[in-house]
Amino acid sequence: MTTEIDFYELLECDRGADDATIKSAYRKLAMKYHPDRNAGCKDSEGRFKAISEAYEVLKDPQKRAAYDRFGHAAFRQGGGHAGGGGDDFGAFSDIFENIFGEFMGGGRGGGGRQAARRGADLRYDMEIALEDAFHGKSSEITVDVSGLCDSCSGTGARPGTSAKGCHTCGGHGKVRAQQGFFVVERTCPSCHGAGQVIADPCPNCRGDGRVDKTKTLTVNIPPGVDEGTRVRLSGEGEAGARGAPAGDLYIFLHIARHAIFEREGTTLFARAPISFTTAALGGEIVIPGPDGEHHTIRIASGTQSGRELRQRGAGMPVLQGRGRGDLVIRIEVETPTKLSQRQRELLEEFRATETGQESPQSSGFFGKIKSALG
Repeated sequence: MTTEIDFYELLECDRGADDATIKSAYRKLAMKYHPDRNAGCKDSEGRFKAISEAYEVLKDPQKRAAYDRFGHAAFRQGGGHAGGGGDDFGAFSDIFENIFGEFMGGGRGGGGRQAARRGADLRYDMEIALEDAFHGKSSEITVDVSGLCDSCSGTGARPGTSAKGCHTCGGHGKVRAQQGFFVVERTCPSCHGAGQVIADPCPNCRGDGRVDKTKTLTVNIPPGVDEGTRVRLSGEGEAGARGAPAGDLYIFLHIARHAIFEREGTTLFARAPISFTTAALGGEIVIPGPDGEHHTIRIASGTQSGRELRQRGAGMPVLQGRGRGDLVIRIEVETPTKLSQRQRELLEEFRATETGQESPQSSGFFGKIKSALG
């Protein structure tokens, strides 16, 4: 039976290592065991293939999660090794696919060769101001990605050379093994399903067809975006191996906390402390909106603390739609804390003339208390 070495052990990393640590470890080991540096050494060639396989799994969040849970069994096709018991369900799954795949047109990728793997999708988190979310904006970002190797145009082969058909699988990308009464197809261990091997790798990308690049991209943010809105840049993710299509780059937007407004969908909320004289006599306040306009809010006489005043159509725009939400002002009546002698005298005169009708809620409340106490 073949001994399967733990991927983390191959890359000399802990299981809790982050993506940057895993990437750094892979680069270091790839330089050490690359066939160009160890010509004719089968052990180094085997080690290079093993660490490359480990990195392909651990750099992908979904594959890594599957590996952490199920180990090598998560990627073993056709069940266990020939004669080793293995996963019967996986074996019958392959048999079913082979029979009906040929019946329906020749299986995956044509002739059994697996399709080139698409590059991984990437995520970029961007924080913008509420005003930018209102108006929309065009912004430039800089990202580090695995891009297409310019030297070999993504083929992975040294310029002037090309990949050769795999002798192990005859270019099919799969090999067959006897398992009881059945013949089961599995991914070719030499070419990993590509159907081709690179005898003379590109020195720039070491046969991967990809190199690390720094790209500057323009992101167009539409008006009305909210917390967590995603903007997709198609084809700007990680390049696929050996010329495969690139993944996408997803921009996740986060709205910075605003000094005045809180947001719920397209509705903007703001608390407005007003003096007790404005609340009693009436008046108006001016609120500067994220649209750049000044909104005048009229305060009716006798306005109580906690009242919400709504100005329709003064909120956030609807994302990819028409219209705007509302602006809601929550009134908070502020009790004065510093009074001049004259102000105190005036308030004393006012209190001396109170009849109870000026504050019906407090009069009713204390009236209920008086009745309850008998």
